[in-house]
Amino acid sequence: MTAVLDLYSFSKAIVAPTLRTLWRPKVTGLEHLPRTGPVIMASNHLSVVDSLIIPIMVDRPVYFLAKNEYFRGAVMRTVMTGLHQIPVDRSGGRASLMALDAALPVLRDGQVLGIFPEGTRSPDGRLYRGRPGVARLALDAGATVLPVGLAGTEKIQPIGARLPRVGLPVEMRIGAPLDLSRWRDVTVDSRVLREITAALMAEIQKLTGQEYVGRYAPKRDNGAVPSA
Repeated sequence: MTAVLDLYSFSKAIVAPTLRTLWRPKVTGLEHLPRTGPVIMASNHLSVVDSLIIPIMVDRPVYFLAKNEYFRGAVMRTVMTGLHQIPVDRSGGRASLMALDAALPVLRDGQVLGIFPEGTRSPDGRLYRGRPGVARLALDAGATVLPVGLAGTEKIQPIGARLPRVGLPVEMRIGAPLDLSRWRDVTVDSRVLREITAALMAEIQKLTGQEYVGRYAPKRDNGAVPSA
């Protein structure tokens, strides 16, 4: 366990300052992130570097879901686990539907989970319809949900680019916690999950100013895990 913690701490101490120097990210709304307790940071998704930008800009450790193919072999499993990546099965069917359950222990332990409600990168810079998995996780774990808006990451590593670019400004905007009080004591069904998801995506859109698309984004095999 110590080795796992040390790997994440090393990345925060050495890698994070380097990335901040290269990309000069600006962050607003950090005051909305609780110091303790389970939190879901739900962000728009423009680039593969999004899962790097979020953790380097906040003090608390952030966990992300990653497909289990990345955990093959003892070395890769140690590295991925040490970087707070959670393995999930994306083989389809019930396995994919249950993928987000892997995040429940993290939230119930009072940690921060980073997730992309769209389930995959936007293919054209627009904000696509969110999937209901985030809402289900939030209600099951009693987690605070923070809408997050990223801007500029699509220029760092556009779709199809093999390597990230440097010297380009990036911004991360953290919104106020989503008010879930009206749904806390009701029977959770598909309608409730859709309502919460729609409210979340509306808050993300306010932060990013993206054009909203009322359908799911086409899937890309970029390692992102759909939010069910």
